[in-house]
Amino acid sequence: MKVLKNKLALLVDDEQGTMRGTAFFEYFISALIVANMVAIVLESYEEIMPVYGDWLMNFELFSIGVFTVEYLIRIWVSDERHPELPAWKARWKYMTSFLGLVDLLAILPFYLPYLLLMDLRILRSLRLFRLIRLLKLNRYFTSLRLIRNVILKTKNEIAVTVFLVFILLVLASTLMYNIEKQAQPEAFKNIGESMWWAVATLTTVGYGDVYPITGLGKLLSAFIALLGIGIVALPTGIISSAYMEEFRELKGKTTSCSCPHCGKEL
Repeated sequence: MKVLKNKLALLVDDEQGTMRGTAFFEYFISALIVANMVAIVLESYEEIMPVYGDWLMNFELFSIGVFTVEYLIRIWVSDERHPELPAWKARWKYMTSFLGLVDLLAILPFYLPYLLLMDLRILRSLRLFRLIRLLKLNRYFTSLRLIRNVILKTKNEIAVTVFLVFILLVLASTLMYNIEKQAQPEAFKNIGESMWWAVATLTTVGYGDVYPITGLGKLLSAFIALLGIGIVALPTGIISSAYMEEFRELKGKTTSCSCPHCGKEL
């Protein structure tokens, strides 16, 4: 049993799995997750469900079975991955980790209706939580983990940028409301309605459903549009710069080697 447990721990280990079947397991789970996303899309077509509804339901049962077994295995072998902790603490650490919660939420919407007495109309909305399975892909792809690390590193800068964009939105909406409310009382009836115009203009989307007609309003709209090109692009620049830095660090770790005798990097 100990040998089996150790082999399963290596099989599901996201970073140190060295067994021959580890790659197959990762690709299989990844393909299953993507197939689940396709199934969710297909279920939205009314003409498909009468013909292939049973197939999709059987696929859902198969997927739930696989994800449930995977979740239980990860709980069971957690003490192998964290031998410094007592078994119950190691299992609790996995269950309360981000990926552990994602694994749980990926299967919970299927079992919850059988555990709780709830309005069936509410239970239908739980099926949307199946999209959480997509987050499980983060475990199996290095590039997704790289993006996660980049976002975590730049979260403070992104938060400041988002705050500045929010301040600009409120300011632009307030100014445009006061400028256009007399000329277009229906389009700019309050600051909240004006904020829709501000979002469309600041992001340079320009839907054209709401727009200023006064000279001062047009001048403000042009200024906000030009300002939005730089302000909204700031998070992209921050993330791109951090991504390249993280990628260089990752590439340096994978290409660097050391002398087996002295330990110095070659």
